[in-house]
Amino acid sequence: MTVRAAPQEQEKLLDLQRIDTRSQQIQHAKRTLPQLAELAHIAAAGDALRRRMATEQGALEDLRTELGRIEADVKVVETRIARDAGRLQNTSSMKDAQGLEHELASLKRRQSDLEDMELTVMERLEEQEGVVAGLEEERTGLLTRRETLMAERDKAVAELDAEAAELAASREALVATLPKDLVELYERQRSRYGIGAALLRRGISGGSNVALTASDLAAIRAAPADEVVLDPESGCILVRTSESGL
Repeated sequence: MTVRAAPQEQEKLLDLQRIDTRSQQIQHAKRTLPQLAELAHIAAAGDALRRRMATEQGALEDLRTELGRIEADVKVVETRIARDAGRLQNTSSMKDAQGLEHELASLKRRQSDLEDMELTVMERLEEQEGVVAGLEEERTGLLTRRETLMAERDKAVAELDAEAAELAASREALVATLPKDLVELYERQRSRYGIGAALLRRGISGGSNVALTASDLAAIRAAPADEVVLDPESGCILVRTSESGL
């Protein structure tokens, strides 16, 4: 069925298409904000960091447990040394004294070994605390960057949404001035081919960016000014103006 509309109404379709094109660009921009990609990267990095922190924190707790065990053993040995030293001072038996001296020597060797082990574990513990502190610092940096990116994302989305709302209002007002069948044709062609209307400029379709054949141009020239014509290449409505070169 042939749709007819005044040339001025057909030209308004170009404004409608500009609105729809920009609206599509806004939706694409929202889906491809640079902050989204970086936020996804930070989320992945955060997951990996949490796994590392769990491992390193576990190692830290193991060292603390080991140090606590050694410290407890040291206290036991110190208590036994103090007890045996006291017994040695109070014994009058040569045999008992020799036994106590032998045991004290063994306890002091044990004490020395434990203190060496304690020092080694303390050094390892200090190193591990540094590792965990470094991961905590890294985590803080990720959280700070995440908050910054989220704020930037929200601001960008708000600006795009505001523009989209303005475009929607302009579109509604524009559509209200156009014939219903013209709008329906535009919407139908746009849903099918991705573009509803384009300017015919010097024999070239703005919908396909292809020069029309001589026969197609002849058919368009022969069509009345109020007849809505379609691009044989892209399927969109071809809007004819003084720039069309017909």
